[in-house]
Amino acid sequence: MTEEDTDRRLAAAVRAGDAEAVRTLLGAGADPGRAELLCTAVDAFAYEVAEALVAGGADPDRELPDGTTPLLRAVEGGSPATVRALRGEVLRLSAAQRERLLAAARHWYGAGAEEELRRRTGATGPARWSSAEEEWCDVGQVSLGGVTVRAGHGAVLTELEWAFRILTPVEELVERAVRHPDVCHVDWSASSMVLAQRRSTQTWSAVAALRHHPSPDHRRFVVNCLSTRDWFASLSSDSSQREGAGLFRAWALEETDGGVLAAVLDAVSDDGYDEPLGLRYAGHPDSRVRQEVPYLFDAPLSPEATAALFALARDPDPEVRGHAGGRLGREPGAVPEVRALVLGLVRDPDPGVRATAAAVLSAGDDRTPEAAEAMVALLAEEDQELRLEGAYGLALRDDPRTREAYERVGPLGPQHEHDHRRSGRWRNL
Repeated sequence: MTEEDTDRRLAAAVRAGDAEAVRTLLGAGADPGRAELLCTAVDAFAYEVAEALVAGGADPDRELPDGTTPLLRAVEGGSPATVRALRGEVLRLSAAQRERLLAAARHWYGAGAEEELRRRTGATGPARWSSAEEEWCDVGQVSLGGVTVRAGHGAVLTELEWAFRILTPVEELVERAVRHPDVCHVDWSASSMVLAQRRSTQTWSAVAALRHHPSPDHRRFVVNCLSTRDWFASLSSDSSQREGAGLFRAWALEETDGGVLAAVLDAVSDDGYDEPLGLRYAGHPDSRVRQEVPYLFDAPLSPEATAALFALARDPDPEVRGHAGGRLGREPGAVPEVRALVLGLVRDPDPGVRATAAAVLSAGDDRTPEAAEAMVALLAEEDQELRLEGAYGLALRDDPRTREAYERVGPLGPQHEHDHRRSGRWRNL
């Protein structure tokens, strides 16, 4: 293949957003240096392609004919993942270059993506909004006047400040997060991740104090932020930094909003168990709170915890039933009453409850004929996941119907490539 052919194929791979092909062609000697290649990736928010091009030698700081750079275009485009792909080692940037990037991010964030697009394009018609996913986070995408940008400028600004060693006030980072009160939004995620990495007592105190904020969104963000902080501390085995656990337990006794309380209880269970809290909230009127209760009970279950779980397994809310039944079914040496309850949940009207109960029954130690027949019954389900769970449960019990069961499961797709339940097909051959 000639050099011209390789470069032509590289351009095609960039346009197609094929990062793997881009890496392969760069390894074969294709030239990543043409400015339009990186700009094409930036304009398409193809951050994996952009990352490959930069790693291969493309210059994100190269001045373009309009006076911008690919990195500045990425900042204005509002895609945090694309900016990260081009940002690289920020110490290479001069103070003036950094300020230009920050000013662009501040401007777009302050004006709003749609409003700034209108100003730049002069378009007066309706904007077209959609949602895009970037590295497990969500970001709005808006098209107007033939131009498309993503509305992640808050996250872009937050991450640039952190990369440039600017300590943004805690209150400002929190406000950026709750502007889009969704834990999966890029602005929320960026603020939470940055604050979780700031270890000063001042930052910790300022964040923790916001648990008394009148807005539930602010308080929910504090739960998320402190949980993330504790998670980072656990990775470094720094128990002295895991300050959230005691605060969460005290907070749970005073929180009045159901959604925030559910998040607090989830944080408590991440750190351990607390049966008194579980019993306290087992009858809470908000189903989101009741859903968290089963995870507060440690094994072996006390009579009080068992009674609470039995009641929750008959809850009108299907999520509560599923969580409670799953917790009871995982108790070692389950008594006949628990086995009967799990078998009942396998026939629950809600498919989610049936799926949870089926998984517990399949992997559990119930070897009664009733359990085997329940798994056979799952093979008639429309949902392939339920059929697979039933077949796997039969395989674990060396049931002679296993081969036929897997035939009824049907062909498994790519999403099951690493599914441990596939192996059951060959247990009895």
